[in-house]
Amino acid sequence: MEELRRKLAEVLSDRLYQIIISNPRSKTDVLKIKVRPVMVKGEVCFQETLWKGPQVFHKNRTKEEMLENIAGYMEADFKQLEAQTMDGKMHVLVGKKGTVTIKEQKNKGGGPDGMPDMSHNRTKRYILEEGKPVPFLIDLGVQTKEGKIVHARYDKFKQINRYLEFVEDVLPVLNRQETVRIIDFGCGKSYLTFALYYYLHEMKGLDVSVTGLDLKEEVIENCNRLARKYGYGKLNFLQGDISAYNDAGEVVDMVVTLHACDTATDHAIKKAVDWNAKVIFTVPCCQHEVNRQIENEILSPVLRYGLLKERMAALVTDGIRACLLEEAGYDTQVLEFIDMEHTPKNILIRAVRRNGRGGEKDTKAGDMARFLNVETTLQRLMGQ
Repeated sequence: MEELRRKLAEVLSDRLYQIIISNPRSKTDVLKIKVRPVMVKGEVCFQETLWKGPQVFHKNRTKEEMLENIAGYMEADFKQLEAQTMDGKMHVLVGKKGTVTIKEQKNKGGGPDGMPDMSHNRTKRYILEEGKPVPFLIDLGVQTKEGKIVHARYDKFKQINRYLEFVEDVLPVLNRQETVRIIDFGCGKSYLTFALYYYLHEMKGLDVSVTGLDLKEEVIENCNRLARKYGYGKLNFLQGDISAYNDAGEVVDMVVTLHACDTATDHAIKKAVDWNAKVIFTVPCCQHEVNRQIENEILSPVLRYGLLKERMAALVTDGIRACLLEEAGYDTQVLEFIDMEHTPKNILIRAVRRNGRGGEKDTKAGDMARFLNVETTLQRLMGQ
């Protein structure tokens, strides 16, 4: 390891493009690590990016800290390291007995042009790229025919890409050998439904069957017309109510409910759990139920103000939903969907079914509900 430390001390400089550490050899929850130089307050530091399951974590470190971290990763947890600099490449392999093999490849002719990009926040690369025309984005008014993003719809473009980033994280859960069955409750104008189908089928090559459900007849007719226009044979839209929807015994892999109003979200979650869906995405909206019930003397200084009461009721509602999903056997995250500056209703709940493990026995959600004198629709539906 001393030789590796010496080499790393040379590599960790402003001539570094990136270091990729991969191929875990121990039971670590970190799948991959990326290191690149960044400029922070005029000093060269190193940004460490860790992939832990569906989550990604960033941390800026000094050269000394980064050197110790990388050496520790290679000594205890990982088999492979690849470093790319302006001068060449370095490959590192760690054997079963801890033997370290280092191979270097120098660039001929001075190496590639250009210094490493050390900007702290790089230009955002979207899954659906700017400048590349996408038929449904054009018809929905997000793009021009040339692929340019319509200025007034840029927030919608970012929202669609943010959503696809969440979907990208759960790709390993979906079975590529069979048709992936997806139901989108309360699909509305279906920006995100079309994006989901386009991403999974057109970009990732999955065999998907997507059904969008909404109450508005004219919206459903337009969405079906667009799906036929694009040749999306396994994307269809139905008019109907979430609580009354019958899947006719089909296997459902993913349930999506984005901005379904008030307790419609609860009915969608309950159906997803009953179907044993692998993935659930929900962006709750208009949570009035708890707002009408919530009452607690200790919290009266907050609850006496309408705006604070409304926001607290929404957070309590989503907290209960997330906890009940944990109890039902899902690994659940509460994530920021879009920037708070655009809407306070920016929470997305993502739940992925656990494999081979039961649910969390008691999340204390019931205790909290009783403390606040509330009972939600999802609690009743799930027998809590």
